[in-house]
Amino acid sequence: MGEELAGEIARGLQRRGLGAPARLLLEAHRPLRPLLAEAAAFISPLARPLLGSRFAALAGLLDREAGYDELIDALDRADAEHR
Repeated sequence: MGEELAGEIARGLQRRGLGAPARLLLEAHRPLRPLLAEAAAFISPLARPLLGSRFAALAGLLDREAGYDELIDALDRADAEHR
């Protein structure tokens, strides 16, 4: 599920022209990943109505170091496919 979700997110960001900025932000905020996971738990009451069950999947993806890397790799693949 993690790679599939990462690919779906990456393709959506790439379609909107946000692939490169998203990858840059992910790399820049890598040291803050544990804090971002806590922030996701904090904003979940607000985000859950907007994203539904997908918010939990996204938060779970970003909570794991491997999931974080999966998203970055998916953004790289989406960028390569777009060219």
